[in-house]
Amino acid sequence: MITEFFSRWEQDAPNRIFLRQPVARQWREFSYANAGLEVRSMAAALQAMGLKKGARVAILSKNCAHWIMADLAILMAGLVSVPLYATLSAHGIRQILEHSGAQAVFIGKLDEYGQQKEGIPSDVKKISFPWYGPEEGESWSQLVERYPPLVSSTLHPDDLATLMYTSGTTGVPKGVMFNHRVFSEVAKTEDLVMKRFGLTHPMHLFSFLPLSHIAERNVIEILSLWTGSTVSFVESLDTFAADLSSVQPHIFFAVPRIWAKFQEKIFEKLPPQRLNTLLKIPVVGTLLKNKIKKGLGLSRAVLSVSGAAPMPVALLRWYQQLGITIREVYGMTENGAISHGNLGEVKFGTVGQAWPGVEVRLSAEGEVQTRHGGTMQGYYQEPQLTREVFTEDGFLKTGDQGSVDAQGYLTITGRIKDLFKTDKGKYVAPAPIEMKLLTNPDIEKVCVVGMGIPQPIALIILSALGKTKLKTDIEQSIGASLKAVNATLESYEKLETAVILQNDWTVENGLMTPTLKNKRNEIEKLYLARYPQWYHEPGLVVWE
Repeated sequence: MITEFFSRWEQDAPNRIFLRQPVARQWREFSYANAGLEVRSMAAALQAMGLKKGARVAILSKNCAHWIMADLAILMAGLVSVPLYATLSAHGIRQILEHSGAQAVFIGKLDEYGQQKEGIPSDVKKISFPWYGPEEGESWSQLVERYPPLVSSTLHPDDLATLMYTSGTTGVPKGVMFNHRVFSEVAKTEDLVMKRFGLTHPMHLFSFLPLSHIAERNVIEILSLWTGSTVSFVESLDTFAADLSSVQPHIFFAVPRIWAKFQEKIFEKLPPQRLNTLLKIPVVGTLLKNKIKKGLGLSRAVLSVSGAAPMPVALLRWYQQLGITIREVYGMTENGAISHGNLGEVKFGTVGQAWPGVEVRLSAEGEVQTRHGGTMQGYYQEPQLTREVFTEDGFLKTGDQGSVDAQGYLTITGRIKDLFKTDKGKYVAPAPIEMKLLTNPDIEKVCVVGMGIPQPIALIILSALGKTKLKTDIEQSIGASLKAVNATLESYEKLETAVILQNDWTVENGLMTPTLKNKRNEIEKLYLARYPQWYHEPGLVVWE
């Protein structure tokens, strides 16, 4: 149990720095002993509020030192933590708080709390973190001063520990149930992986992806507590690059769009052609690679990882030229994000081989199914959905389609539910087509659609690079990509046109998940009525 992991370091390395939080450009640090005092006092405060064992307590905050301390306090008090994405709307917050039956919520580092606060029911107790802004309900600082630290707690491995609500590319978010035993299984599996890379010592970790997402919670919270590592946070989007550069973490996990943004920043300083020329010069090339790595914050990164969405092979190869091997991994909330990864030899275009202890198989329809000790207990208050997502022999149905090669490397080919039927009655899998289009650096986001029209079309959001170009140049660039991609497709899959959209898809407007995946259903709702018009416009590229 992660509370036991934490207690170990309180005793064995009390003075080691556990959490580093930048506030007004100054690092505020908590040793394991300091954090332990606050965590245990907060656990006592939660119990004093009358919260009984198993009561649900939510955390509404961006990543910060108090996020992890709050989570530990909730678990130590015998309660169930319910992480909320910091970008959720008031409606989304209320939906989850009511569904989970949360009796209290920690309020922390937020950008839009004034618009979110209406989502918190009046009978839910509020506790506000220090330092970050909102001051609602009880004060963290006052509570930890008022209550003496909780010395011990009675927890069982099968007790429910957390409800992690899926980010929901379709439908209503579901509460994924994990008990304490799952956290232990995840930690043991991560430990086996870390040993492959020689990462057995305390590490420096950097947290910026949402801790309310299973992958970040595994890589940051669980791993740090298992290894006794130090976690540093980012102060703001504006300071992200400086904070990362100052930390130089041993592991860096990001989603593909972050890696693409890094590339854009490098190109702003060194245009592609000049960069390629310099990299070919023996001594200069080596010095330049090291300088770029250090500038990015990756000079001592043993593991550079990408997940949550597919990463274009061209981008992976580009980073390889810089001496940065990005290892794609695959998992989902329901299987604890413990599934596949390029943990040995890297095969670009695949998500790697099964992690240690993971059983995997493909159904007759090509659906990826997994089974291991880190899998969820089910969906909270949804017994029917739980039954539907498991096979009779206990394998989780991921909903992803894939293929496995002779060496066990898995390639994800799409989502079963993402298949759509054109007017010709043919089913099209959009994901592989989208991946091919994303090799064009002028394209940041793409969604291939085709309901109600004879052939698919591509909805496109231009990248920062693309937005700097002339309209005619964009039409030529994307038109060339369409022709190249169409040459690889079956006749019924060929794209009729590409539509350049004016308004971005963001988390805030509900067209992307907090982990930056397209919300296909919402995008379709917004544009479906215009498909026929765009389909019949002349030319390979049309503008909204």
